[in-house]
Amino acid sequence: MKFFLKIVRNLLGIIIAIADLATRGRNLKRSTEAQTEVDKASQNLVLYQFFAYPFCIKTRRALYKLNLPIEKRNATEGSEHRQALLEGGGQVKVPCLRIEKAGQVTWMYESSEIIRYLEKRFG
Repeated sequence: MKFFLKIVRNLLGIIIAIADLATRGRNLKRSTEAQTEVDKASQNLVLYQFFAYPFCIKTRRALYKLNLPIEKRNATEGSEHRQALLEGGGQVKVPCLRIEKAGQVTWMYESSEIIRYLEKRFG
């Protein structure tokens, strides 16, 4: 039964991910200089995620709309990124945004909180 549920969950996640790609719309356009600044400022951000998880899709959709080139790391079972997420953030919960600023690292969980932070900082 667990195996069947896992297959159904993964199939639904893939369908949601494909629907997201098909319906994204436009992303935020900035001047070349402004986008260069955003690119530089976003270098210290990393999104830990699962590809087909709805809250990760919601977060990636916000990244796209804000035109943020944030590195994405898949934290699935067996992944080196999963261990880094556990060790750094204290739990394997996605989405999680790793924010490094002035030598300090913050781990932000919850898609809505991540999106609010990104909109405030880059929107």
